Amino acid sequence: MRSQRQKCSLLALAALGLALGVVAVRAQQTATPTRDTLPDGPVILESSRRGPGPGLTIPGPQFRVVPMKGLTQPYALAFLPNGDMLITERAGRLRIVRKGVLDPQPIEGIPPVFHRQYKGLNDIALHPQFAENRWVYFTYYKQHPDKRDGGAAALARGRFDGNHALTEVRDLFVTDGVTSGASAARFVFGRDGKIYLAVGIPTMNPRPGYATSADAQNPGSHFGKILRLNDDGSAPSDNPFVGMRGAKPEVYAMGIRNAMGIIVHPETGEIWENENGPQGGDEINIIKRGLNYGWPVISYGRAYTGERTGTSGPSSDKPAAEGLEQPWIFWVPAIGISGMTFYTGDAFPEWKGSIFVGALVGTQLQRVVLNKDGLPIRRDPLLTELKQRIREVRQGPDGLLYLLTDEETGALLRIEPVTAGKN
Repeated sequence: MRSQRQKCSLLALAALGLALGVVAVRAQQTATPTRDTLPDGPVILESSRRGPGPGLTIPGPQFRVVPMKGLTQPYALAFLPNGDMLITERAGRLRIVRKGVLDPQPIEGIPPVFHRQYKGLNDIALHPQFAENRWVYFTYYKQHPDKRDGGAAALARGRFDGNHALTEVRDLFVTDGVTSGASAARFVFGRDGKIYLAVGIPTMNPRPGYATSADAQNPGSHFGKILRLNDDGSAPSDNPFVGMRGAKPEVYAMGIRNAMGIIVHPETGEIWENENGPQGGDEINIIKRGLNYGWPVISYGRAYTGERTGTSGPSSDKPAAEGLEQPWIFWVPAIGISGMTFYTGDAFPEWKGSIFVGALVGTQLQRVVLNKDGLPIRRDPLLTELKQRIREVRQGPDGLLYLLTDEETGALLRIEPVTAGKN
């Protein structure tokens, strides 16, 4: 009997290894629906970790995960001034959470969305003067009229009526080309009032009329770039490539693979971006005016075949090259990085100053611990017990963390401290 159990265990481990390998190789492909494994009610988890030596423990707070179910492949969220939340679902629905309860009625006004290969309804943010103008901005993919599998990234806005509708909805900016593969469109308002829009292009699949990863090195394409826009979608006159022959005036930085999060540093005001690598090589970058971040020339990842270079990997077998920026931090193997926030709240004093990122393939929330000089010294995986793909990570106005799970049976997760007498 014992021998039979050992044999079954070995078979189970082999099957698990094969499954993980398939997931890693197909990280950019369309996921199949998964069953709901998330608890229906709150669950208390531990953030303490084993230290570098025997018997050593790195202490961390207990925290409570409070799930709110009822979403389908949620993608991004934005907080309204009263604490309610707008949440996008990739298929094209805009939802609202009022006083902690998901409204069953979607918000109307979202244009038809091209939902394919991880494209769809993506990011959402409020105009900096939302209290006065009620503008809600969002990104989505539009199907090309003559290319059945081609999608263009669009930035749009509408005026929120406070109930169930966006009005005066119109596109402010649409990319000049289309892609048939995975692509994300994430954006943030900078402190200068400009929109920093990341448009991804991870794949090299040469087809006439479609963007490929080579476009990330072409200033004449919007794909594989960080774009800088005015709040009406036009190009600011002080952008770095304005006036350069053959370049798009909206381009601010180049060599971006597929950005999954873009935020403003709470102290410096810098634009920070994270992006998926291929087979390894997820990155966090500090985006600077006019710089080139390397894709698809260099990467700390490999092709999905495992080779150092290839159609799905970088063109160079070296991870660095003159004139191309190095990432601030990278992950090998990749965790499928997604979503990002600097934690500045008071609910978790031990976490203050840390970076939190989601992980899709890694099915976790990861805390990047920084030292007093702002340099990364440790990475702590959290929520691994839940086995959920984490798509979005935001800090709420209440100092708590809010996450979205990238699942067919998706959920909003609230991360709160465990207080005495409350279970």
